[in-house]
Amino acid sequence: MSDQTEKRIMPAVLCLTDACDRPESELFIGLKRAGFGVDVMCNPNGRNYQRLVDEGMVAQPMALKNRFDKEGISAIEAQLESKSYDIIHAYNPRALACALRASKGTSIKIVAYRGIIGNISFLNPESWITFLHPRVSKIVCVADAIKDYLASLKFLWMHIPDEKLTRIYKGHDLEWYQSAPANLEPFGVPAGAFVVCSTGRNNPRKGYDDLIEAMSRLPDDVNGHLVLVGDAIDNEELKAQVAQSKHPERVHFTGYRNDAPAIAAASDVFVLPSKEREGLPRAVIEAMAYGVAPVVTNVGGMPELVEDGVSGLVVPPKNSVALSSAVERLYRDKKLLDQLGRAARERIASNFHTSQTVRETGELYKILTSKH
Repeated sequence: MSDQTEKRIMPAVLCLTDACDRPESELFIGLKRAGFGVDVMCNPNGRNYQRLVDEGMVAQPMALKNRFDKEGISAIEAQLESKSYDIIHAYNPRALACALRASKGTSIKIVAYRGIIGNISFLNPESWITFLHPRVSKIVCVADAIKDYLASLKFLWMHIPDEKLTRIYKGHDLEWYQSAPANLEPFGVPAGAFVVCSTGRNNPRKGYDDLIEAMSRLPDDVNGHLVLVGDAIDNEELKAQVAQSKHPERVHFTGYRNDAPAIAAASDVFVLPSKEREGLPRAVIEAMAYGVAPVVTNVGGMPELVEDGVSGLVVPPKNSVALSSAVERLYRDKKLLDQLGRAARERIASNFHTSQTVRETGELYKILTSKH
């Protein structure tokens, strides 16, 4: 079969998302370059929007307000009428709910994306207009932990069939992470300090209270500084905890930063101390891509990302003693710190590369439409 014939029979896919991140954007571009007829409807305020426009991939700008967005549904309907699509791939619950309405009465296959554990139930009406809708053909889970969670959902005779679930890791590329490490001194971090970094949203399940407690538990001779990147700066309870800690001068809040990966790159260790419900955290992947040794909790997809003792350290959740011991271990063992950092970078390059995501997503599309 010639390349031209192969391209002609490739499935046509409409991807619906919001302000897509770099991995999502590069997946769309990779699929198009592989011959798939991929169009994207996404938020024009997204950081990667212009890149997709330049690639000729944006069918329409779209920013869905909710799961019942009439204007958004009409825009999707109009796009479906303008071109024959085989598949709609919806990357968030809003897009999924609106896609199901817009495509009602058609034979278009619906693919859903799920990046977190939780918030789906057979007793929740909102789940039935999204992931539990009978017209959803496949749910792409970003980690095996999410796939296992969805497979475990049951109520009476109801469950999600195994054949509906698949795991495809969201891929990255080391070439995306070339920024010079940030200067941490403006945040109050002394030059040459041993730095522990953590990036994420101001959410109790992220476990920042455990991490602050862990830093307080470090022996006096371990001069470690903690840099918290993100809107945790707005959390007054955390600030009060820091003020009462053994070394409040060693904890630094940066607020939201566009250069969060560069801050991680300037650190010795990256910690994500989540208590529950993690998928495949981008912040951990970014730090690993820069060769920074990760310490994560045994939550969600993080143990799939970080191999304990090989490409980082994995500790139990909600355990400040274990967290503190892991940080101290890396502080005292520079050889291990460097070894884990190198292995972490190699793991992203080898096991979580964007080309793998493109290949596996493309195979899924072809299987769904029987166009091999």
